[in-house]
Amino acid sequence: MSALQELVTRIASCPNCDLCKTRTRAVPGEGPENAEIMLVGEGPGYHEDQQGRPFVGAAGRLLEELLGSVGLKRTDVYITNVVKCRPPQNRDPLPVEIDACRTYLERQIELIRPLLIITLGRYSLAWFFPRDTISRVHGHIRERDGIHFLHMYHPAAALHGGLRAVIEQEFRKIPEALSKARQTAAPAPPEPAVEQMRLFK
Repeated sequence: MSALQELVTRIASCPNCDLCKTRTRAVPGEGPENAEIMLVGEGPGYHEDQQGRPFVGAAGRLLEELLGSVGLKRTDVYITNVVKCRPPQNRDPLPVEIDACRTYLERQIELIRPLLIITLGRYSLAWFFPRDTISRVHGHIRERDGIHFLHMYHPAAALHGGLRAVIEQEFRKIPEALSKARQTAAPAPPEPAVEQMRLFK
């Protein structure tokens, strides 16, 4: 079992906040362990809570359509959320709930090492850049600590807030953002020689 799989197992039985009392299933996230792109949303909704998978309802179908518009499949990216369990009645996550999940998202980023993180919505933006507002920075590309970020409205805003055209435009920036991230990516550390590996056995 990989370190990421172990983390997923730990999240599935997490007792760190009161959301564990009301969830059906935790939703750790899913995607390739070496994904170049990580999408970070707010938290699971009803359908995600039932299935234990992120973005499987109407917003998930739209997300897959938007990814397809730039030549990506769901299986190309890692998808997760700021909080891993559904807040009751889909209310906003509380600060204590976000803090309870903080180490999980930090560890996912550490293990996957994405080149590009796409923040979906204001809670995801605030997790990384607490002083910014989504209305001001949506569509922006920036870099911090070796990772590029692209900020977007949440796909649910296209379904309920009339922002579909804006979100479609934001998704069209993914190839540019990923190209920039690849150009500045640090090279992977070299594999140790066989002789060196024997020293540690």
